[in-house]
Amino acid sequence: MRLIGLAVTASALALAAACSAQDSVPTGPGAPVESRPANAPDQQPAFAGQTRAPGVQTTLALSHAVVATGLEHPWGLALMPDGRWLVTERPGRLRIISADGAVSAPVAGLPPVAARGQGGLLDVVTGPTFGTDRMIYWSYAEARPDSGVDGGNATSVARGRLSDDGGRVEGVQVIFRALPAYDGDKHFGSSLAFAPDGTLFITLGERSDTPMRPQAQRLGSHMGKTIRINADGTVPADNPYVGQAGALPEIWSLGHRNMQGVAIQPGTGDVWTVEHGTRGGDELNRERAGANYGWPEVAYGVEYRGAPINGGITAREGIEQPVYYWDPSIATGGMTFYDGAMFPGWRGNLLVTALKDKHIARLVIENGRVVGEERLLTTLGERVRDVAVGPDGAVWVVTDETDGKLVRLAAVR
Repeated sequence: MRLIGLAVTASALALAAACSAQDSVPTGPGAPVESRPANAPDQQPAFAGQTRAPGVQTTLALSHAVVATGLEHPWGLALMPDGRWLVTERPGRLRIISADGAVSAPVAGLPPVAARGQGGLLDVVTGPTFGTDRMIYWSYAEARPDSGVDGGNATSVARGRLSDDGGRVEGVQVIFRALPAYDGDKHFGSSLAFAPDGTLFITLGERSDTPMRPQAQRLGSHMGKTIRINADGTVPADNPYVGQAGALPEIWSLGHRNMQGVAIQPGTGDVWTVEHGTRGGDELNRERAGANYGWPEVAYGVEYRGAPINGGITAREGIEQPVYYWDPSIATGGMTFYDGAMFPGWRGNLLVTALKDKHIARLVIENGRVVGEERLLTTLGERVRDVAVGPDGAVWVVTDETDGKLVRLAAVR
């Protein structure tokens, strides 16, 4: 295996002699891992544990290995059945990377992307029947020259068959186009996840700029919404706004700022998302069909310049509270539920990547609430963009850097 870099914390090495595989469980809860002052210190959580959950610590020694380098702002990470990884690069390239670090040439056949600002090639997932049809799905910022908006663009989702040799995608179809188009370069979302029933969830941003913010509350716009469609792009008949006048039928939930992570909870099928706040107010939400998550009318944190958001309102009748929020912001990216064999004590935990704060947040979930938080991979020192679990239970991430990396986090045996 070509391991370009390796790091083991000193404290982890000290613990290794006393720990066995059975010891990969958290210690008792302690002080919160977040010790910085909040940007909005007068705001209070709606319930105990909604922010600054007690810190927990994995007692099994951990190490990380840099498996591949030279990726340009990698964004999405998806495991194929043969153990290789699909990795997107924001400028518009899709690559296949083996577990030993061999990086393919760019996969051919993808449509052009609008690689501008935060836009470009975003998430990628394998389809639920990939083993038989080799279908993959990806989200990207797409130029919309026919939209009537100069410089207009928006998030789209396409699918295609990955050729047997992995060199190209064939029969590409665009199955979803977010509306309306807008001349901007921020808050495209976008993460993808298939539910057990075969429907596809898509997370979208509200495009950031002040004039676009109210669209997160408008059912005639896809902006700031979670979307649910069938794998062929059609609309499920049980979506919450099907048949409602003035509402786009693809909408599952509304009132979001910029969601870049979505995961389906094993066993329950619940849909969880994370979204970027401003200065504070990154949110973890367990989504319900038709629910409103508040943005921009209700939010934690403050504006980037320090002013309150809509008067500092954090709760309102008919608005869902986040399960968890961070203030200060950690800049949440991708997320996944852990269900591997390497860390039995992590099963059912959420792994959330942090861009600004450069770590993985491991969140212990009990009865739909966060009861513990640990920060992993803190010594890597890079923006952690997406996270996935490998066949053996190791955790894999990509880092959003000019020289982006594919990294494996594993237990020391």
